[in-house]
Amino acid sequence: MKKLLTFTALGTILLAGNAMAAGFHLREQSAAAQGNAFAGATAGAENNSYAYFNAAGLTRQKGTQVNLGATYIVPRAEAGNVEADGTREQDINNIVHAAWAPNGTISHQIDDKLTVGLGLNVPFGMITKYDSEWVGSDHGITSKVITSTFTPMAAYKLTDKLSVGAGLPVQYVKARLTNSAARGAADTALKGDAIDVGYQLSALYELSDDTRFGVNYRSEINHKLKGDISSANAASVPGMGAVLNPVLNQDINATLDTPAMLSFGAYHQINEKWAVMAEWQRVFWSSFESLDIMGDDYHMDMTGNIAGGGLISHTPENWRDTDFFALGASYQIDHQWKLRFGVAYDQSAVKKKDRTPRIPDSDRLWYSVGLNYQYNDNLSFDMAYTYIQAKDATVDLANNPPTQRGVYAEYNNSVKLWGLSLNYKF
Repeated sequence: MKKLLTFTALGTILLAGNAMAAGFHLREQSAAAQGNAFAGATAGAENNSYAYFNAAGLTRQKGTQVNLGATYIVPRAEAGNVEADGTREQDINNIVHAAWAPNGTISHQIDDKLTVGLGLNVPFGMITKYDSEWVGSDHGITSKVITSTFTPMAAYKLTDKLSVGAGLPVQYVKARLTNSAARGAADTALKGDAIDVGYQLSALYELSDDTRFGVNYRSEINHKLKGDISSANAASVPGMGAVLNPVLNQDINATLDTPAMLSFGAYHQINEKWAVMAEWQRVFWSSFESLDIMGDDYHMDMTGNIAGGGLISHTPENWRDTDFFALGASYQIDHQWKLRFGVAYDQSAVKKKDRTPRIPDSDRLWYSVGLNYQYNDNLSFDMAYTYIQAKDATVDLANNPPTQRGVYAEYNNSVKLWGLSLNYKF
């Protein structure tokens, strides 16, 4: 059955429900930058964890340094006023789950001009999971993605004021998506993975000892996922009556692009106590136009007939480019303690008419606070807490295609983030 392969939200294979930034982007790559809600992340360069946001900032990191960190992500998404084909159904508690997102960077200063580094980050992903009996199970049950990016980087000081940098992100992605042919029927599962490469270009301009500006571009990465799709004993489909119950198992491949990102940041040290910073980022989600699933073997069409390989499913996404704005400040309490805080606005990549239960995404506001503790000249720690409040999100899906139930739900979403990192200078 082609129904088993199309999944209304198949195009959201990498959409992790209430991910921490617009779409499925995870911004949490530095506990220090998180304390300022990532304001000035492209210009801060306060330790080498900022290299994810601007590789050129590595020229400010002297000697050999190691940064190890992690963020504990606790999202919440609840669906109320749930209806299916106009019939009131049970509300849904939490469909997203807590997870750890690790990060790490090592850098080494070759000479006064050149610094090299290696970064490990988890830039995309999360999990949504509904009960298999929920009314929208044919629209989606489980959406899971795991990504990791390994980035060798280099930064070079062209002049006393201008540094440039570059990186080569090698990104691995693994995804699993399930739904049912009908409520209560057997699940269909699609899974796949891929390793592909992009690039990062950066510049840092230090106007003075107190003021600096940064720009960073991370390219989109064109993933070519390979995997398989399987299902057994599919039941009847609403509105279609009885159908064949095939056992489906075949190899598939798909292309999917993670978006390019362009960032500008500014940092200014007002005096010995106070610093202020700002950030703007454009994420080019419009490159995520569709997800095309290609079968390497065969599939069953809507009438139960066997069709050959080739295009199994084409799902348009209609995503839009998004903007992220942040303002922050830091206060040096004494020679050991620094207080950070910041606010940010993050635009949703999904328009209301294209929102699905797999990704009940909406605009959100960030509120962050952080602490830096300088234990000694070599060792320091960063801690951060962020509360993200998302606007209420409505999912309103008509019977399109007619083999799926019309589902309506009102989502209330929020996220709590705890970040911690250690920075050591050799």
